[in-house]
Amino acid sequence: MSLLLVLAACLLTCLGQIAQKNAVENWRGQPSGWGEKLRSPWLWLAIAALGAGLLVWLLVLQRLEVGVAYPMLSLNFVLITLIARFVFHEPIDRRHWLGVALVIGGVILLGLHT
Repeated sequence: MSLLLVLAACLLTCLGQIAQKNAVENWRGQPSGWGEKLRSPWLWLAIAALGAGLLVWLLVLQRLEVGVAYPMLSLNFVLITLIARFVFHEPIDRRHWLGVALVIGGVILLGLHT
């Protein structure tokens, strides 16, 4: 159950980060007034997803030691890298992919501890 909560926290925070990216992308070329920006559905999705991620994270911290739980959030780096590459078509070099592989290995080692 704890690992599912960690995964849910990761997915919610990643959703929030992607929504932030889409919000600022949609702001390009628009007037610089905050009134228009605050009406962005992407901005509100980001706030909701990050808020929900925070609440799930609090549940995680009730169940796992912070020394185990916090490093598992590094899964966000993996998920965001995959989204950056395959959704936003950003270039990812070999060194970055090696870092992603090392993060996955570390999370697996931590997962075996729980």
